[in-house]
Amino acid sequence: MEHAASGTAVDDRDLADQLIEAAMRAGAAEADVIVATATAASVGVAGGMLEEAERAETREAGLRVIVEADGGHAQACVAGSDLRAAALSEMASRAVAMARSAPSDPYCGLAARDALSSERDGGTLDLEDPDHSLDPETLEAMALRLEQAALSVEGVVQVSEASASWSREALTMAQTNGFRGAYARSSTGWGVTAIAGSGLERERDYAFETRRHRADLPSPEDVGRLAGERTVARLKPKRPPAGRVPVILHERVAASLIGHVIGAVNGASVARGSSWLMEKLGARILPAGIDLIERPLIPRGRASRPFDAEGLPSADLPVVEDGVLTRYVLDLSSARQLGMESTGNARRGLGGPPSPGISNLRMTLGDTDVAGLAREIGTGFLVTSFIGASINPTTGAYSRGASGFWVEGGEITYPVNEVTLAGALPEMVASIRPGNDADMAKAMAVPSLIVEGLTLGA
Repeated sequence: MEHAASGTAVDDRDLADQLIEAAMRAGAAEADVIVATATAASVGVAGGMLEEAERAETREAGLRVIVEADGGHAQACVAGSDLRAAALSEMASRAVAMARSAPSDPYCGLAARDALSSERDGGTLDLEDPDHSLDPETLEAMALRLEQAALSVEGVVQVSEASASWSREALTMAQTNGFRGAYARSSTGWGVTAIAGSGLERERDYAFETRRHRADLPSPEDVGRLAGERTVARLKPKRPPAGRVPVILHERVAASLIGHVIGAVNGASVARGSSWLMEKLGARILPAGIDLIERPLIPRGRASRPFDAEGLPSADLPVVEDGVLTRYVLDLSSARQLGMESTGNARRGLGGPPSPGISNLRMTLGDTDVAGLAREIGTGFLVTSFIGASINPTTGAYSRGASGFWVEGGEITYPVNEVTLAGALPEMVASIRPGNDADMAKAMAVPSLIVEGLTLGA
């Protein structure tokens, strides 16, 4: 977390403060800074041979400045990796000049001091594996184990890619309202894509796992075998009957449906008038008994964070409770537009302003697995992958390409490839019945779901 500038080592906190000071000298009324220092490495193998090896080290800063303007304020964002003292001054001056040319925005601005989070690091969340780094030889060995495990599955003829990787990112935030915070997070993962069949009847599928701590990962052998088994199961697909059928969204893809709900309750979409859940606060949108709870403070969680991108505290909050929409997902700007309070959901990249975004999400579980859901629907379609999408965010009109398996007599019978599903999101989410197989290692832990109201085009 050090950078040589003019012969002096500057850590990320000092760098953030220097950029804040440069922005104020340039004429900003308010400013905030994010400094991101990252290291990442990955190795890929194919055919038992090393195919690629990469390592990257980056250090970048993002600056947002807010200036006085007619009717309120205006803002601009810049980012850069040249972090010498002269470059910081130039970055700040450029940002202020851009802001003075930007249109007035009555909703931009930093948080009030008394609203800021008292948590200023991620120590309680255990997001950084103390032994996160792996040397290239170890990464290659892991990738080879993945490949061999996939090839050991009868019917797999080739592995197109097997890779192992790790990364570490340190984030430091500083704002003119007095907020200073920093935390680091690591990630290790392995994934493999297998191919089965021959000629024009080839199929492929994959498995990929990633964790904050490497000790929490399944073995490369488990991941490789899973990829091989998924691939072989897709061989010799058939065309199913077309029409209106009950559908099971496998846990692998079920989060995409709930993601459309989260997108529709995003404050920016609501404020723009482009959400199919506008004016639905307090209304039942999911079946009774189903909750969607945001949990940003899960130790080692994929999307855990001690505070949001505007320095506001993180807390467990329901989005949907007993099927009823209880809140929108808001940052400061969208909250001000809607006459509400921020829900502490600001996210931000280095080159843009904050916007609303969710952290870890947990959905109420049912009491049966995929096989039980198949018995429940009797006849229908089990979706294991999607291909493309056509979603109208305002009306909720839904159309997606899909692949999976046909269910007949309560049993999974044969693979299905490249069909189309069409429906309307409001009716779809109101009909869901959850299974019990959510993967709690994911940011969005959503189980397999029965969904009614879809038409299958074969």
